[in-house]
Amino acid sequence: MQTMQIPSHGKLMNALVYIAADAGPHPVVILLHGFPGNERNLDLAQDMRRAGWDVLYFNYRGSWGTPGDFSFAHSIEDTVAAIAYLRQPEVARSLRLDPNRIVLIGHSMGGFMTVEAAAADPAIKAFATISAADMSGRMQAMLAMEKRSDAIAAMAHGLAEEGMAPLAGCTPDGLARELADHAMSWPFLDKVGALKNRNALILTADDGLTRENNAFAAALRNAGDTHLTTRHFATDHAYSDKRIELSHTVLAWLAGLPK
Repeated sequence: MQTMQIPSHGKLMNALVYIAADAGPHPVVILLHGFPGNERNLDLAQDMRRAGWDVLYFNYRGSWGTPGDFSFAHSIEDTVAAIAYLRQPEVARSLRLDPNRIVLIGHSMGGFMTVEAAAADPAIKAFATISAADMSGRMQAMLAMEKRSDAIAAMAHGLAEEGMAPLAGCTPDGLARELADHAMSWPFLDKVGALKNRNALILTADDGLTRENNAFAAALRNAGDTHLTTRHFATDHAYSDKRIELSHTVLAWLAGLPK
């Protein structure tokens, strides 16, 4: 394991890499945590390392002790910064990784970050989401049904209920307004055109997010994506009693990716 601080827009993000054995170069997963990030999926990181993958985990600006202010826009920028960090030749050599084989895997809000970053970067050939939260897509739907102020209040209440103590420089209302401001540019369905030719794994659970993820998967298939795998788990949002099955599913998908 190697720890580091990754620069992103004037701040240094706390990060670590689980480095696979032997000389490599290894393919690498960037593992993206959710909101606020209590479930970190580091058991998956250990399993992926054992299977020959380097795994980068980091905390977005303003989260879990990383300096700066937390926001969704900042988190998208931070994900891009993490990708750029791994592509630096000296970093790739130090971590024994292949910068041409970066895979994004995100849980919940991390799935939101995964979709945004992968859509903006054609060099990311594969991505996976674990109960991805299409937060702007949900806000878009709310704005179509109720007044903007009511939609923002409802979203802010939901964010506050998740627990925001690990996040700095933000408020539930401010984050909800940010989602409303980007309700036409961040939803998953708007990223289908950019992602339709990627290898993708979309996992769902009994946590209220299945319908939006199924809609995203259907849109990818309708757009011609023939490299999409989906699976549903009868479990909660943290996949609490399905961790081994979750790991097996992710590892099998990674093993099947083009070399």
